[in-house]
Amino acid sequence: MPRSIDYRATSAHPADKVYAAMVDRGLLEEQMRHMGGPDAAVTSYETTRDGVRYTLRHGIPAADLPSMVTSFIPGGDLRIDRTEEWKPAGDGGYDGTGSVQVLGTPATARSVMRIADTDAGSEVRVQAEIAVKVPVIGSRIEEAMAGQIEKLLAAETEFTLKRIT
Repeated sequence: MPRSIDYRATSAHPADKVYAAMVDRGLLEEQMRHMGGPDAAVTSYETTRDGVRYTLRHGIPAADLPSMVTSFIPGGDLRIDRTEEWKPAGDGGYDGTGSVQVLGTPATARSVMRIADTDAGSEVRVQAEIAVKVPVIGSRIEEAMAGQIEKLLAAETEFTLKRIT
């Protein structure tokens, strides 16, 4: 059964500033160099008719992974492709969707994202569902992935918010 996460972060900045920073190609490239791991990169980036779409490649060294995870990964290091698509919602907020593929594994994730103004600034919310189609231990891997995704989201949010002027 897939594992769900509901991540929220607040900022004193308005939604339009948070959105602009989160989808800025230069900032995404800096973020990937800073925290993306082996082979980290912005592998695609395009401005669409109504927003932006990009794919980020993250890498996690095998030494940083639990043995139950490394046994399913060809070559040892974990490579993750994360695609996000964002667009203005029309109410001053921004809506996004995301998909994650852990390369060479049966692990995937899908997300629905929102950046919205609040009385004190703005809130970023990510609701994700992680699925690992491996009999018997899939749920344990999903739980480990959920924890890692929450840590990654928190680190990325902190990185981005520190760079908003």
